Amino acid sequence: MRTTRVHVDLPLSTGRHIHLPEDAANHLVRVLRMQPGDACVLFNGDGHDYAATLLAANKRGVEAEVGARVAVDNESPLRIALVQGIARGEKMDWILQKATELGIASVYPVQSDRSEVKLEGERATKRLAHWRSVVVSACEQSGRAHVPDVAAAQPLEALVRGALPSTRRFLLDPEADKAIATMATIDGDCVLAVGPEGGWSPRDRQALHAAGFEGLRLGPRILRTETAGIAAIAALQARFGDLA
Repeated sequence: MRTTRVHVDLPLSTGRHIHLPEDAANHLVRVLRMQPGDACVLFNGDGHDYAATLLAANKRGVEAEVGARVAVDNESPLRIALVQGIARGEKMDWILQKATELGIASVYPVQSDRSEVKLEGERATKRLAHWRSVVVSACEQSGRAHVPDVAAAQPLEALVRGALPSTRRFLLDPEADKAIATMATIDGDCVLAVGPEGGWSPRDRQALHAAGFEGLRLGPRILRTETAGIAAIAALQARFGDLA
């Protein structure tokens, strides 16, 4: 039976006794009905899994003892940064979940000319916290011990003027000449830009091309935003990463 993995935002070291954060404690004790003496695996994003045993579960919280540390080596050699036009509701959650499972390294949610979702102030802060929790949950499920970074939502123009990784950059475009199947190689990392429900506007495309993004075609059909990025990540990982 597979041991439950839980993310905790705490320093972890063998032999340490820790009080689990409320969300992790609730998941283990209230949802999974685990009891003192039961085993689980903790991780904090440092690239390791930590065996753990529950010591107590009471009104004062849930205490666990941290056991052996095991290095987790399942990160893809192809580190993809996803620039994703913000999609509505559950679509964005699905994109983040599946992109994490496929090995994405980081995500930059952007608002563009045709975005149907506008985020600012407290709403933007809450949405970012929710997106990060989706990514953490996907890491728990998929066995990843490094948690992809999710940046705060920002306008596309601000992103391309800012600190994007200085690697090869691709813009999904059904009319582009370049296709994944005909690409010779990618040296280590890349950035992939996927538009929102309404696609990239001409002004968006101009800004992306000016920032060094190359057009990249997936195939003869136009895919929805929640399909396009995931299909492209899977294809890139299969050709240049670690998907067999």
